[in-house]
Amino acid sequence: MSIFDDIESALKGNKRVLLGIIGEPGSGKSTLVEEIKAKFPTNELAVLPMDGFHLSNKVLIENGIRHLKGAPQTFDSRGFVALLNRVRNVVDQNIYIPVFHREIEESIANEGVITPDVKVVIVEGNYLLYPELGWGGVQELLDSSYFINISQDVRLERLIARHEKYGKTPEEAREWSLGSDEANAELIRSTKSRASNIIEL
Repeated sequence: MSIFDDIESALKGNKRVLLGIIGEPGSGKSTLVEEIKAKFPTNELAVLPMDGFHLSNKVLIENGIRHLKGAPQTFDSRGFVALLNRVRNVVDQNIYIPVFHREIEESIANEGVITPDVKVVIVEGNYLLYPELGWGGVQELLDSSYFINISQDVRLERLIARHEKYGKTPEEAREWSLGSDEANAELIRSTKSRASNIIEL
């Protein structure tokens, strides 16, 4: 069974299902989500990205951790868990969600919405299986989880290109990808065994 099969089955059901997609930076999570949205163009499916819970740059600077942006402690993990709990258990009202924008490196509050029509919520992010720093409540709220396994060379190439696309010089992009991003990637890889399913790319 693939994630597409699982989504198709869940859309035929009568209860809300939360499916988590996990992967290292540059692994293709966003690409997979776009493929899912294209295959299931329905208002019964919604996407909830973890990235909306990035702490603001102002808060990161005030706490001296701007250089760690993307690490597990640079998100509002407990706020994310609280929202996931609402999404799972409150199915009769609109639930508004924050959306992260890479071009400004900030989230915009209440920009997305999960309506009562939604049967399948695709939860996408790096730390959905991480058991520490407030993330431990995420996994138990997911019905199933899918970890993207990809060649490290391909992943790094994609990641460097993405950083360049959003304004970094080639040198800065490589330094960031092999520095803080790589430290985060190692942490995320360590959670792979906790996933229900592995997606080989």
